[in-house]
Amino acid sequence: MLIKTRCFGEINLDDDKIITFQNGLMGFENYKNYTILYNIEDTKSKISWLQSTEEPELAIPIISPAVVKEDYNPTVEDEVLKPLGELTDENLVVFLVVTVPSDLEKTTVNLKAPIIINADTKKGCQIIAENSDYVVKYNIYEIMQQRKKNKGVE
Repeated sequence: MLIKTRCFGEINLDDDKIITFQNGLMGFENYKNYTILYNIEDTKSKISWLQSTEEPELAIPIISPAVVKEDYNPTVEDEVLKPLGELTDENLVVFLVVTVPSDLEKTTVNLKAPIIINADTKKGCQIIAENSDYVVKYNIYEIMQQRKKNKGVE
């Protein structure tokens, strides 16, 4: 399948790379099919893109929670995740949505509404974590700067 993207141009995509979000994403409920793209030229970046296969302009920056909050463990009722199929440690993939404003020091991730994907069924959803200490705008600039410094030292 050939898809158009804003950031990566036209991409030939295998059907098995399409992730279906039955209810869409928050704010983008009409778009159900996505793929995950990586900038292979930027091997240092931890950010990937959740790219809509239906709307070229819709590409959401995402990051693994392990990069910014190692103890991240969202609580949600099992019923919410049932449509994804059986989740295991091997097929569960979690991403956080990244917001990158013009002032990079204000870059945040949304801990409150992670994206959950079953890699086996290629089904995903965006949930609202029940954890009261998880916020919508969790600043990651300092964390990312510290990680860069640590990698330079090692």
